[in-house]
Amino acid sequence: MGSALHTEFAGQRRALFWLALRTALLTVLTLGIYRFWMKTRLRRYYWSSVRPGGVPLEYAGEPLEKLLGFLVAVVVMAFYLGVVNLVLMFASFSLLNSAMAAYAISFAGVLPVIFYASYRARRYILARTRWRGLRFGMVPGAWGYAWRCIAHWMVTLLSLGLLLPRQTFWLEKYRADRTRYGSAALEQGGSWRKMYGAAMLHVLIGVFASLLFLIVGLNGGEPGALWGLCLSLPWLLLGLIAYRVETFRYLTNHKRLGGVGFEAAPRLGRVAWITLRGWLGIGLVVGGLATLGAVAITFAVHPGGFDVELMEEMGIEPGEAEPETAEAPDAPEPQALPDWVVFAALIPLYFAVFTLYGVLRHIFLTLPLARHYAETLTLTNPDALEAITQRARDPFAEAEGFADALDVGAAF
Repeated sequence: MGSALHTEFAGQRRALFWLALRTALLTVLTLGIYRFWMKTRLRRYYWSSVRPGGVPLEYAGEPLEKLLGFLVAVVVMAFYLGVVNLVLMFASFSLLNSAMAAYAISFAGVLPVIFYASYRARRYILARTRWRGLRFGMVPGAWGYAWRCIAHWMVTLLSLGLLLPRQTFWLEKYRADRTRYGSAALEQGGSWRKMYGAAMLHVLIGVFASLLFLIVGLNGGEPGALWGLCLSLPWLLLGLIAYRVETFRYLTNHKRLGGVGFEAAPRLGRVAWITLRGWLGIGLVVGGLATLGAVAITFAVHPGGFDVELMEEMGIEPGEAEPETAEAPDAPEPQALPDWVVFAALIPLYFAVFTLYGVLRHIFLTLPLARHYAETLTLTNPDALEAITQRARDPFAEAEGFADALDVGAAF
């Protein structure tokens, strides 16, 4: 089998573009019902493109189980959000004569459910993933993960981000130590103290500089604070990208699956370039479409164009008026479209913008990032894979319904 298994990635932009576009259009035409089939088909494409040692991953999830799990989760969440929030609102108005306390408590009450749903979604995805015929899996522990997330986030916020590596390490260790591949258990090694590096330093500089400029700008109204934020916020974003790359590399290189090891070598420059270029491309294409649609609708509402009165209403200073030209006495006045026609035109524009946004995210971001991370991943000591046997199938009745209902924790 050799001393190492290198990972290949077989996905292509053109094939993914047409798959994402077709499934997105079908999702719109079915009022969202086809979304579960779309997610299944996209995952199967991505999974089959990732090929450690030339053997592709397999995704065995079914769209119907996703739909049924989503319906169950919606019923549960509707009861929770309806009954619990109604009680909180009543108590807040009765005791404090304000709704702010109810909103704060309601948000705090939803956080554990979000973390719970994230863990359950990951467990479902692993339970439906196979490689070399063997199933992945995950030990139950969603509520334990939820309260750990809350505790770690509180510590991180109180430390103003200084203990972010501690949170990243222990939450990933909780998930990794409960992950299984066949009969083998994954184990996360390493130490969170060794995750402090140049990336974390840039994150802290970006955080503290942004807070400083924000406080100065709000209190003193200093114009220089705005320019300071224009520098500190991009610095923070680039620091976060570097932090994700470095922590992924460190955590992956310290994972063990029985006797199998992992070597990840993602390049920060490549990831940053893909991210920046991808968001710029998405912004230009989607923004251009939205602008063209808005201009077309504006001229439909005002067929005469931007006249002086309209420009003054919009706060635009009109230039010199053009010399009046003689018009035919019987020239018809341009008629504005009825309001219902304009409203009907906004609906396809809205769906076109968000459909195109979703498709372009796959093409410009998800696919190239998945390719880079996959092609820089190597499995060491692959002979140990021969000792791993099959595990029982996890039925997982509600699939990732809570993650779908809350729109969290779902990959691809």
